[in-house]
Formats: sequence, C-alpha cells, structure tokens
Amino acid sequence: MKSLTALRLVAGVHAVAICLQPVFAGIYLNGSGAAMRMHEPTGLALTFTGLLQLLIATIWWRSGGRLLAPAATLLITLGEGFQVAMGYTRQLAIHIPLGVALVAGAVAFAAWTTRQRVAVPV
Repeated sequence: MKSLTALRLVAGVHAVAICLQPVFAGIYLNGSGAAMRMHEPTGLALTFTGLLQLLIATIWWRSGGRLLAPAATLLITLGEGFQVAMGYTRQLAIHIPLGVALVAGAVAFAAWTTRQRVAVPV
C-alpha cells in the first residue's frame, strides 16, 4: 500500500529532524547563536511535518491500517505545537522534558511503522 510507504518515509524524516533539535540546542548552549537560528525553524517545520504525517496516517488507517497511527501522530503533533509555544515563552522547565518525550515518541513511532504490514483485502 502506497500510504504505508509514505507514512514510513514521513515518519522517518520526522524522527531524524526531531533528533536534530537537541543537537542544535546543545550547540547553542555551547555559545553558537547560529544553532538557535536552526533550532527555531526546525521546530516549526516539525509541526508542519507532523500535520502531513497525520494526514498520511489517517489515509492509511482509512484504507485498512491501524487507528493507532493517526492517534499517536495527533498526540505527537499537539505536543510539538505546545513545545513551540513553551520555547517561545522560554518555559524551559516544560520545554526540555517535553522535548525529550517528543523525541522518544517520534522515534518509537517511526520504528513502529516499519513493523506494520499492508492490509490484505479479504
């Protein structure tokens, strides 16, 4: 099914991009302002990537996939939106642990998609 392949691709890109976020933050804390100029747009791009992933996950679910895909993607995407808000307001006590949870969730979701099988019509 093409929607599962697309979901795997977008989830993989999403997972790689979200893993870059703590790297950019660490480089920024080490004194590089350029890293923050990468951290901010990457965070915004992740939210839009999450919306694309939600669309594809919903299409896959509606064509015989699992409901867990859009449900998990919705939680991750909502978390990313909240994460962006916490970053802009400098609420680091929420921003940092939420970021750790989002990285774990996005990577786990991408791994989960690789174990899914194409639905066979009966």
